[in-house]
Amino acid sequence: MRADQFASIKALLERVFAHSPFYRKKFEEAGFSADSIKTPEDFLRLPFSDKDELRLAYPLGLLAVHQDKIVRIHSSSGTTGMPVIIPYTRRDVEDWTEMFARCYEIAGITKSDVIQITPGYGLWTAGIGFQAGAEKLGAMAVPMGPGNTEKQLQMMTDLKSTVLCATSSYALLLAEEVEKRGIRDKIHLKKGIIGSERWGELMRKRIQDGLGIELFDIYGLTEVYGPGIAIDCEHHRGMHYFDDFLYFEIIDSETGEVLPEGEVGELVITTLRKEGAPLVRYRTHDLTRIIPEKCPCGRSYPMIDRILGRTDDMVKVKGVNIYPGQVDSILKDIPGVSSEYQIIIDHRDGKDTLTLRVERDPACTASDLEHVIMENFKKRIGIKIDVEVVALGGLPRSEKKSKRIFDYRDQ
Repeated sequence: MRADQFASIKALLERVFAHSPFYRKKFEEAGFSADSIKTPEDFLRLPFSDKDELRLAYPLGLLAVHQDKIVRIHSSSGTTGMPVIIPYTRRDVEDWTEMFARCYEIAGITKSDVIQITPGYGLWTAGIGFQAGAEKLGAMAVPMGPGNTEKQLQMMTDLKSTVLCATSSYALLLAEEVEKRGIRDKIHLKKGIIGSERWGELMRKRIQDGLGIELFDIYGLTEVYGPGIAIDCEHHRGMHYFDDFLYFEIIDSETGEVLPEGEVGELVITTLRKEGAPLVRYRTHDLTRIIPEKCPCGRSYPMIDRILGRTDDMVKVKGVNIYPGQVDSILKDIPGVSSEYQIIIDHRDGKDTLTLRVERDPACTASDLEHVIMENFKKRIGIKIDVEVVALGGLPRSEKKSKRIFDYRDQ
């Protein structure tokens, strides 16, 4: 932790103790005061924050300023429980916009570009973040929002969009539609800014090849501004994050111990400047690592690796922990397998079963692939599975995020 970062953390803690009932109660119950944090080591003794706690603060229990200073709220979807509402001050919005404009610049996007924005607007942070960053940069924003693929392709060709902002699932759907309609020569896309869900190398290659573009991972989450807090550069060796706004730690998700740079664990974020709803040691549940090496691009912003998965994405089958990222890693090494897959878990005749549904390229036979996938899964994960191979396009496509794991054991 640099001296300037610790100074920002000290100022943050003074603010939350004075103005955040949520954190004041949490820290006092743990035996801490603002004055008791005198060193970076003291800071690492503070308890973590978690999304479940934030849900309990619904609707505005996270406020750390007077409500008349709030200019906007955003919210998580609430699909797995009570939504988390995050209030933003004017400076919060400006800071987020500044970070997002940096993301575009790092990806080599300029004010001459036409940026087509397909993520959702409204309470979700995505669409409006992409738009504000584009306007800060001075580029033309095309605020399409999700869906209506016919209109998306019309605007893409007529307005000569050069940048596509999307989830990987929707970018794949658009790439397949472009190929199906034979309009590759009519689009002018050069780059794609892809976020909101973890995605593997097979999907990356299919989108790049289908649209003829260079892809950039962008990272963020609703509780911490939204997308735009990290992005990879032209070298694609990791995502640069903005350590003047945010402090990142990597912890062992089981013990809470802070891990050395380079080791994979759960990302924990502290917001150094956020006013409306600052977060202290917030557990994201995203798995990554801090990359210790300097990037060849020469930028001073440190890097995290691509998101490898989530601690809550893990499923246990036959006593073995399985992450979607492991499945991606297996499939990318098998010729003839497409990027889309589903994991179906059930309990039959007193034991767990796992069926992996995958798509195949037309040149491959289903029986050959089934055998190779089963062998590789057994060798690398350690359990026997069933494999169901379907034709290319046989699995559903999504305009938002793709659902990969279907666990029917509780039913």
